[in-house]
Amino acid sequence: MIRTRLTSQRLAFLFLLGCFFFNYPVLSIFNKGGSIFGFPPLYAWLMVSWLTLIGLLALVVERKHD
Repeated sequence: MIRTRLTSQRLAFLFLLGCFFFNYPVLSIFNKGGSIFGFPPLYAWLMVSWLTLIGLLALVVERKHD
């Protein structure tokens, strides 16, 4: 019971983190000219933040109970 509740709280936090990553004020910071490894900063931010959320989600869901 406690394990599922903790996992639910972590998943809720990741949802809110995703809402923060993809919200207007944060996205407007990266909507500038230039390039990062050949990609516009906005696209680089979207890909890095998306991969970060997927990685954190995998850690939370696949975590073994000790």
